Amino acid sequence: MKSYQKVALSALGVLVFLLAWEAVARSGVVPARLLPSPSAVPAAFLTEFKSGTWQEMVLASLSHYLVGLSLGTFLGVSFGTAAALWGKWDAFQAWVVRMLRPIPAIAWIPFAIIWFGVSEGAASFLISLTVFWINYYASYAAVRGVDKDLIELGHAFGQGGLIPRLFKIILPGALPGILSGMRAGLGQGWMTVVAAELFGISGLGMRMMEASGLLATHIVVLYMVTIALLYGVSDFLFMQVQSRVLSWQR
Repeated sequence: MKSYQKVALSALGVLVFLLAWEAVARSGVVPARLLPSPSAVPAAFLTEFKSGTWQEMVLASLSHYLVGLSLGTFLGVSFGTAAALWGKWDAFQAWVVRMLRPIPAIAWIPFAIIWFGVSEGAASFLISLTVFWINYYASYAAVRGVDKDLIELGHAFGQGGLIPRLFKIILPGALPGILSGMRAGLGQGWMTVVAAELFGISGLGMRMMEASGLLATHIVVLYMVTIALLYGVSDFLFMQVQSRVLSWQR
């Protein structure tokens, strides 16, 4: 299937979904306050935009999202790569990882509040936790999956030292898997943004909670759509960077 056909089918799928949603909302089967129609979202956006609330919430969420994403990605890739390269370090931290990994980021909210207060630092901390584990395991698997013959070939050509072996053989070989983990982290980070803001930190999640308390479900849907669009833009930009970085594979 050609690329333009995929785009057309994807657009058709979205259109059918929106039309079905609109039909259900207008049918009266579900009360409008419980399921607002998609056509109510543009008016909600104009109201929020004119008051400056939408811009304020988006910028607030972006600020701690980017901090958490950057920190979690850097630490996840670093620790995952280190664990894959050094068996002793892998064994040393293996059980600690198994104990901490199952704990969801939302379970750390009490500690985030105690350590950072109700602040952007707390939100960034929670986002970085989620992103960390995704990148940790993706990097670990990617580095472990590098062809051992390439490493031996590097030794034969004088690239046996840690630094040249890491930057000339291991990281280039593991890069596709590492980038896949980073891309997954982009989406998980946005999912955590809402949870991180539920306890009063300014941003999209807080505004959604305020609106739900007033049964302004059209406002809630607006910010749900906003999160989806922000993820879509960030994912698209990342894919452009990824295609350039991995252009050598073509």
